[in-house]
Amino acid sequence: MNTVALKDGMRASYPDNYWKLLVFTFCMGWTIIWIYRAMLSPIYPEIQATIGPQTNAAMGLIASCYFFGYTALQIPSGFLVDRFGQKRVLIPGFSIFAAGVFSIAYADSIMMIYIGAVLAGVGCGTYYGSAYSLTSQHVPAEKKGLQTAIVNSGSALGMILGMTGSSYMVKTLGLPWQTMVVVSGCLLVFLVLWFAFAIVEPSKVAQAPGASVNKTSAANATEEKSKGSIFRLSLVTCYFLYFTTCYAYYMIVTWLPKFLEAERGIKGGMVGLVVSMIAVTAVPGALFFAHLSDRKRDKKAEVILFLEIAAFVLIGFSMFAPDTTTFGIVLLLYGFLGKMAVDPVLISYVSDQADKKNMATTLGTFNFFGMSSSVVAPALTGYIIDKTGSGVWGFYLGAILLLIGAITFYAANAGKRKALKGV
Repeated sequence: MNTVALKDGMRASYPDNYWKLLVFTFCMGWTIIWIYRAMLSPIYPEIQATIGPQTNAAMGLIASCYFFGYTALQIPSGFLVDRFGQKRVLIPGFSIFAAGVFSIAYADSIMMIYIGAVLAGVGCGTYYGSAYSLTSQHVPAEKKGLQTAIVNSGSALGMILGMTGSSYMVKTLGLPWQTMVVVSGCLLVFLVLWFAFAIVEPSKVAQAPGASVNKTSAANATEEKSKGSIFRLSLVTCYFLYFTTCYAYYMIVTWLPKFLEAERGIKGGMVGLVVSMIAVTAVPGALFFAHLSDRKRDKKAEVILFLEIAAFVLIGFSMFAPDTTTFGIVLLLYGFLGKMAVDPVLISYVSDQADKKNMATTLGTFNFFGMSSSVVAPALTGYIIDKTGSGVWGFYLGAILLLIGAITFYAANAGKRKALKGV
C-alpha cells in the first residue's frame, strides 16, 4: 500500500501502484478529449452541407464556443475539486460532456452546434484541475515531470485519431460527418464508467497505522505552509505565458487544415495526415524535456524559455516554407519543441510553487488563463482570414504573442534559482 498525506495532518493508504493507474487513466482521458477537439475542423465543408453555408468566422466560433465553456469552468471546478474531491466533480462533468457531443451529432443548424459545443466545453472543464491535482498528490516528486508528459501524450494520440479518423471516415469512405461525433460520444460514456471504477475517494481509503499518533510529522509531510497568493507575480507570468502558448497552438489546430487546403493545395485525407505530424514528434519531445526537467529541477524555467523561443521561430518560419516537404519538417519540429513539449514542464513548475491546500484551484486558474486564448484564437483567426483572404497574418500574430509571453516569463522567472529538493 502507498501512503499519502492528507490536509488534516493524517496519512492515508492507497492501493499499490495507484499513481500508475492514475497516469494511465488521465492519459486515456486526454486521448478521448482530443479525439473530439480535433475531429471537427477537417470536416467543416461537410458540416456546412448539413447546416448551410457559413463564414469562416462562424465556423471558427464552433471551437470558440467549446473553449468558452471549458475555460469558464476552470476556476469554479478547481474550487469544487479542492472541497468535494475529484471523482464527485469528474463523473457529472463528463456526463454533461457526452450529452453535448451527442447533441452536435443531431444538430441541423449552426446554433444547435454552438449550444452542443458549449455544453461539451462545460463538462470537459472539470478535467484539468481534477487530473493534475490527483497526479500531483500521488506521483513521486522525482517523477512528476515525466509522468505529466505521459499523461499529456494522450493529447497527441487523440489529435492523430481525431484528425485522421474524421478525414478518412468522411472524406475517403464517404460516411456522414455525424458518424465520428457519435463515436466520440460513446467513448465519453465509457470514460465516465472508467472514472467510477478507477478513482478512489479519500473517504474510502484506510488510515495508515500510527498516523493519528504523530500529527506533527504528518503535517510536515503535507507541506501545508502557505506559499502565497495564487496571483503572485511568478505565477501570473506563468498564466500569461500559457495564454500565448495556447493561442498559437489552438490557432494552428483549428485553422491549419483549411490553410493547407486553400493556400498550399493539399487535399482530402492528406490534410489530416499532414496536420497530425505535430503529434508524431510531440510525445518523444514531451518525454525528453520532462525527463530533463526532472533531472535538473532547478533549471525548469530555462527549459521552458528555450521551448517557447523555439516555437516562436518555427511558427514564424513556417510561413516561408517553400514546399510541402519543408512545411512538414517544420511541423515535426514544432511537435517536438512546441506546446505539448512545454506543457509537462510548465505544469510541474507551477505545481512546485502552488500551495498544496489550493492545488486544484491554482492549476484551474493556470489553465483558465491559458485556455482563454482558445476562445479568442479560432474566431479571431477566422476574422483575419475573412478580411485578408489569407491565414498568414493569423500565424504571424500567434508567433508574436509567443515572443511577448517568453520575454515576460523571463523577466519574472528565468533568473530565479530555487532548489526544489523535497518539494
